[in-house]
Amino acid sequence: MSDPARQGGSKASRPLELWIGVECTFNRVRENYLNQLEVCGHDRRLEDLDQLAQLGARRIRYPVLWEQVAPEHPEFLNWQWTDERLLRLQQLELQPIATLLHHGSGPQYTSLLDPQFPEKLADYARRVAQRYPWLRAYTPVNEPLTTARFSGLYGVWYPHHTSDEGFVRMLLNECRGTVLAMRAIREVQPDAELIQTDDLGKAHATPAMQHEADFQNERRWLAYDLLCGRVDEAHPLWTYLRSSGATSEELLWFRVNPCPPDVIGVDYYVTSERFLDERRERYQEHHRNATHADIEAVRVYHNTAGIEALLHETWERYGLPVAVTEVHLGSTREEQLRWFESFWQAAERVREEGVDLRALTSWAILGSFDWNTLHTEFKGHYEPGAFDVRTSTPRPTALARVLQARARGELPDHPTLASPGFWERPDRFFYPPVGTPQQATTRTQVARPLVIVGQGRLGEATARLCRERGLEHRCVSSSVLLAENSLRDVLTAHRPWAVVNTTGYGQVDEAERASGQFWQTHSAGAALLAQLCTEQGLQLLTFSSDQVFSGEGDTPYQEHDPAAPINAYGRTKLEMERQIRTIFPGALIVRSSGVFGSGTGQGLLGKALSKLRTGEPILVDGHHRFSPTYLPDLIHTSLDLLIDGENGIWHLVNRGESTWAEMVHALGAALRLPQSAVHVASGSDLGWVAPRPRYTALKSCQGQLLPSLDHALDRYLSSRNADLA
Repeated sequence: MSDPARQGGSKASRPLELWIGVECTFNRVRENYLNQLEVCGHDRRLEDLDQLAQLGARRIRYPVLWEQVAPEHPEFLNWQWTDERLLRLQQLELQPIATLLHHGSGPQYTSLLDPQFPEKLADYARRVAQRYPWLRAYTPVNEPLTTARFSGLYGVWYPHHTSDEGFVRMLLNECRGTVLAMRAIREVQPDAELIQTDDLGKAHATPAMQHEADFQNERRWLAYDLLCGRVDEAHPLWTYLRSSGATSEELLWFRVNPCPPDVIGVDYYVTSERFLDERRERYQEHHRNATHADIEAVRVYHNTAGIEALLHETWERYGLPVAVTEVHLGSTREEQLRWFESFWQAAERVREEGVDLRALTSWAILGSFDWNTLHTEFKGHYEPGAFDVRTSTPRPTALARVLQARARGELPDHPTLASPGFWERPDRFFYPPVGTPQQATTRTQVARPLVIVGQGRLGEATARLCRERGLEHRCVSSSVLLAENSLRDVLTAHRPWAVVNTTGYGQVDEAERASGQFWQTHSAGAALLAQLCTEQGLQLLTFSSDQVFSGEGDTPYQEHDPAAPINAYGRTKLEMERQIRTIFPGALIVRSSGVFGSGTGQGLLGKALSKLRTGEPILVDGHHRFSPTYLPDLIHTSLDLLIDGENGIWHLVNRGESTWAEMVHALGAALRLPQSAVHVASGSDLGWVAPRPRYTALKSCQGQLLPSLDHALDRYLSSRNADLA
């Protein structure tokens, strides 16, 4: 074992650095190449780099990808894209760590199983160094062990092998390629650093599966061990490697040609730690394999190691400088903030304890697409990072401000950071938990709540989702909007950081019947709320409607289109918008349309589904087109925008348009239920009091933040079936 003391410990004079990284996976699935840079649009936006530089990071993990520069032949290289980006990074003084291969198998003229793969990679690396001799840091192969697992053991990525022999051969090729690549680079730039990344998880297990966990916990170090020249006949996995096709000569080659990383890059995700259980029947099908269940440990195990323990393990094993090279969580905004901040605090603690930890990297800085399917197909599932690229230009999220604060040496102060992340909460378990319950972390800071005004359908759903997200909140009746003293007392008592006004949502006919009273509560009351939020420095989120439009058009309305309501509800909402924007320009106003999925089964679609199953007649409107919006999507995205500090009017709807009749028919078809009982009815037949605009589909000029309508309907049906199960 290396002696950590020889590196002088981590309490060096240098502060913990912020690094950032662009998710740049360019992998192959059979004959298709999937390119993150293309789907996120970064390949077309040089100006992204100026925004990224404003975060204050010291370094950026950045692609100089083999498949992109020389896709068809090693002699035909197109440097234009890379030239422009690396020059701009130089000008911005943002130091790149060049990634040459990121979960790929190389261009079409090679693969991870090609005997000449190492030499071909080294040849490309030499050409990169010759063109950019000023580059000082490289990752020739990102996450070699992880890539070999997914390409060689699990068959997920090309060349789609599912054997130990395939895994070992690919890993040896990647590691030999890394050694030769760094040798070639250092012939040009002798001071070039190797920043070697890999996912560092840990396996936990029942006693019956502990042998498998022990094997996996040794295997996770293999790429680092090979590069450091630590693999010989005494290595715990020597027999495994030899039985999986590796020769003694090629294994011992690494002893003679070590290339230890200048910095060991540790990537860690909430799914990196696993729990293995032979009792397969306890778990859902997708968690089972032929011999046991393999589950994210955070969902079933009390005693996960966490990033602190794994950093100590890495330091004690190698005694080399360490950086956390990927920190990202695909979740709601406040959980992303909590995840990053928990890593930064852990990093500071391990540095105090002697670990030479150099940096923490906010990964997927522009977000990432389709990692929920392990990057095997393009379906458009997006997880934002510090920027959200679904808007016309990448939009900084609340995470960007947390990164900027840390880069300046300041403490982030977002109010949602005072509450624990889901990985710390007792409601995180999907199955009966195993292990010894841990004492909850003591928090000195008291979490300020959201105040949710209104206890109707929207208010109840907002409160339910706040509970799921670990957002402290208090619910109050809309009656507080009728008197200034009552509302002021509520805000004084609860000391919120923001208010969410959900009053009167969707009450179109009620507004027509009692327009004066509705106006008082929902327009005058909203203006009062805006005034008090302005005085007290609180954020405000309120909901408006598609009913502010006349419906005379035939293309989706955008935020800037003129409003001309034809009913009392629309007029009230429009006046509410006007007053709020005058009093409090910083307020966030969300317009939506045709909301479904209340969670109670009592909405229009829920009742229609019940009747479809029993064959009862269903009267439903088929004359008015709108943008159906799944209520959980609406609330989650609205809360994310509120946490981001956004303001102004936003249209939030699922992508697509429909009538209620078309929606019911689509659900019936999906469930293969007879639809003869579905009848299109007029407004008078349905008992409507207020007139409705004929066409109110919405679109946002600020970007499509909600998923497609088809995707929303699939999730709605899944939730309804789960409720009925």
